[in-house]
Amino acid sequence: MSESQNKPMTSSDKLGTMPMGKLLANMSIPAITSMFVQALYNIVDSLYVARLGEEALTAISLVFPMQMLQTAFCVGLGIGVNSLVARRLGEGNREGANRGASCGLFLAMVHCVLFILLGLTCVRPFMSAFTQNANIIEMGTVYLTIVMVISFGSFIEVLINKVLQASGNMIVPMISQLIGAITNIILDPILIFGWLGLPAMGIAGAAYATVAGQILAMVYAVIMMRRKSHDIHISLRRYKPDGVTIKEIYRVGAPSIVMNAVSSVTTTAMNAILVGFSETAVAVLGIYFKLQSFVFMPIFGLTQGAMPIMGYNFGAGNRKRFDHAYRLTLQVAAAIMLVGTALFQIFPQYFMIMFDATENMMNIGVTALRIISLCFIPAAFGISISSMFQAIGHGFQSLLMSLLRQLVILLPVAWIMGQLVGLTGVWTCYAIAEVAVMLIFLPISIRTIRTAFAMHNVLVQNGTAA
Repeated sequence: MSESQNKPMTSSDKLGTMPMGKLLANMSIPAITSMFVQALYNIVDSLYVARLGEEALTAISLVFPMQMLQTAFCVGLGIGVNSLVARRLGEGNREGANRGASCGLFLAMVHCVLFILLGLTCVRPFMSAFTQNANIIEMGTVYLTIVMVISFGSFIEVLINKVLQASGNMIVPMISQLIGAITNIILDPILIFGWLGLPAMGIAGAAYATVAGQILAMVYAVIMMRRKSHDIHISLRRYKPDGVTIKEIYRVGAPSIVMNAVSSVTTTAMNAILVGFSETAVAVLGIYFKLQSFVFMPIFGLTQGAMPIMGYNFGAGNRKRFDHAYRLTLQVAAAIMLVGTALFQIFPQYFMIMFDATENMMNIGVTALRIISLCFIPAAFGISISSMFQAIGHGFQSLLMSLLRQLVILLPVAWIMGQLVGLTGVWTCYAIAEVAVMLIFLPISIRTIRTAFAMHNVLVQNGTAA
């Protein structure tokens, strides 16, 4: 595709020119804003479900790993496309960026069909594997079936947003996510409790509110992608599956999918460990995951903004700007997590009160929140390092980090500490795992950056970088 020498600066050009502090703020604040509202939705959704009783809250906690698996495929594919598009733009290969984005939309549709099939066949057996409580099984089955079968909004919206973020456009993804979260928050009480003359749908209402928000967010993202001028153009009209592009997307995307899928497996296993103590402990873990999203979502928003910056400057061979972006991301992430740790240490009882906690749930929950939150600061380093690996196309290192953290350290430590110390010991596994991963992979990240830039420079000199 030919381009004029006098072409004005596009949204992706700023990734290589704007002052780094201003650029990271410009890229991250919209993502952090939308992530914060998404975290607010997660809390509000669970608060309303908690009013249906502790069994409803337990059901939502048990289905959470399957929702994480669905999210793993949505976000993992999006990260693979984001990394490819950002690197191609940095190399000046606009046609390759367009091809990667179109391929990503095709793959998103394939993933959607997979989860429709899973939602129709696997949900009730999954619930029955963890409890004999018929009421919990029924509520979890109803909720999860709806969320998985009507998943097309989530898959398409996430893909389009990741493509736009790769080109430096953070506003449309922010508004899209805000539309989804706010729609969800508004519809939750209306559908759950039957407000405005509608029938009370209970836990099914929470599920329908979720998918309605996803569909509206998708509609907005599609309209903006088609009507506005962007650096990237997606079209399936003349698209033919391209094995080389698919392989390149999954080179980063597949490890990310596996990484997040491992999180689903880990949470499922943790639920199995905790249910041996009590179903209340499972509900407490579910509450923790909702609460910690207020701390982790801003970090994910930060890395959403940082990843295209690092990917673009890696593709452009600009080591100085890449290093600046990486260091600044680490520093800001650690500062956010420091604030989060302080809140969880000081106010855990107030957090539990929000969920109408019984005395038993309060006792378990306060201890759990204080102990688990010790993982926040080392987790800031782990998330930032993982995003850096993905930005430069080294998704396998991110996968190794996740496997080490969750399968090699977290689960064995949880089981051993549960046997030796009891329930309180189980909660310590999160901090132990995050500290170990940080200490191992921080020096590895430094070596990987040095090697990756050296190899990239060789490829550029040989004319094969793109």
